[in-house]
Amino acid sequence: MNPQLTERVKQTQRKLRKQTLTAIFDEFDGKLMELDRKKRTEKYRKMASGPFSFFRGSAYLFYFDVTREWFPYHSQPDRPTWIQGDLHFENFGAFRSETGELVYDVNDFDEGYLGSYLYDLLRMSVSIALVCRIKELPPEAQANVITTYLQAYSKQMRRFAKGKDDPATFSMNEERAEGHIRKLLKKLRKRKDQHFLEKVTAMMQEGRQFAASEEIVPATEEERAALLQAWPQYLQAMRERGAEERHFRIKDIAVKHGSGTASIGLDRFYVLIEGGDGEQGLDDIVLEVKEVRVPVPAYFMPYDESFWRSFGHQGNRVITTQQAMHHEADPYLGYLSLGEREFYVRERSPYKKRLKLESLETVEDLLQVVEGMGSLTAKMHARADADVEHGVLAYHSEAEIVRAMGNDEDTFCASVAQWALSYTEQVELDYELFVEWSGNRRKR
Repeated sequence: MNPQLTERVKQTQRKLRKQTLTAIFDEFDGKLMELDRKKRTEKYRKMASGPFSFFRGSAYLFYFDVTREWFPYHSQPDRPTWIQGDLHFENFGAFRSETGELVYDVNDFDEGYLGSYLYDLLRMSVSIALVCRIKELPPEAQANVITTYLQAYSKQMRRFAKGKDDPATFSMNEERAEGHIRKLLKKLRKRKDQHFLEKVTAMMQEGRQFAASEEIVPATEEERAALLQAWPQYLQAMRERGAEERHFRIKDIAVKHGSGTASIGLDRFYVLIEGGDGEQGLDDIVLEVKEVRVPVPAYFMPYDESFWRSFGHQGNRVITTQQAMHHEADPYLGYLSLGEREFYVRERSPYKKRLKLESLETVEDLLQVVEGMGSLTAKMHARADADVEHGVLAYHSEAEIVRAMGNDEDTFCASVAQWALSYTEQVELDYELFVEWSGNRRKR
């Protein structure tokens, strides 16, 4: 083919892909999320900072692409797994469990849904590839890091299937963790319970209240009234668990800005509640009340009537996902509605902390971290079945996943890793198109 025709083919491909991007962003951010111009500009500004941020903020594009491809390792359509739905490198972190133990685990369940386990692995593998490229690792090293994650997942899932480990008790604590994950947990041991409380609140004449900042602003009278009116919905579940109602007395309400990328446009409140009778309110608790909508995977996967009968309220869906996938769930988990908008409630843990990418200086650092992430992904998938109190599956997901992966672990890992590297190239091309499109959009 002569050079002119070659260039025409390339330009046509770019044009058609750009049209696809535009249509998907307008449909999801415009029509479904109903983001106004200001919110879309804020979101796209964050996404434009690099391919990794772009990937984080465009899960709908990922699912649009990946659900149209054929993969040999999907679980049976009538035997789905409860998936996290938006698995990427920065959705893992450290926090304190219900029993007071510091653990490292997945910490975001807003997109939880029923589907093939493989979608979580594919999304996470692309995320790892993008992190490797930030670290400027060569292709061979990128493939090795992704394969390490997948091998850890496969080995741990097979241990669960054989009964050698129990997903209900498996946790990544300081004893089990290695490398930078262990260092992070050890460092957090020195953090006091009041760390986050003192960071976002201050003692006023009226008592402890939120301190205003760029990210935390006082709730309006309308927002405060709406939340107070809806609070009994949340309290009902807390009473059923035996909690004292006075423990949940609201002392202050603030609006939280500046968090996340995909969640821009969804309201998020901080609620300060009466933790006890300690001096200067140092035992008070900060709860996060976060708006949530239909998960992105739901738009691309088969509709499950029984699932939506049980989890029609999006807040209930999110907290049940977390209860199913965590070894010990946050005791403050609950949900409520503000008019037609749906929210879930959780404690804003004083021990919540992510690993910083810049702290992972060597390939060995990265390999240790992704190995831990692989084991945790397996635990998460293996827990959400019939042996979990809150499960909705009538079969053991670990057995279904092992059957889907097959006996040739090396071929399974190599196949997924090679696809991830190939799709990462597409993400980087899409990022260029996105920057061009979003920049032109701002000028209009």
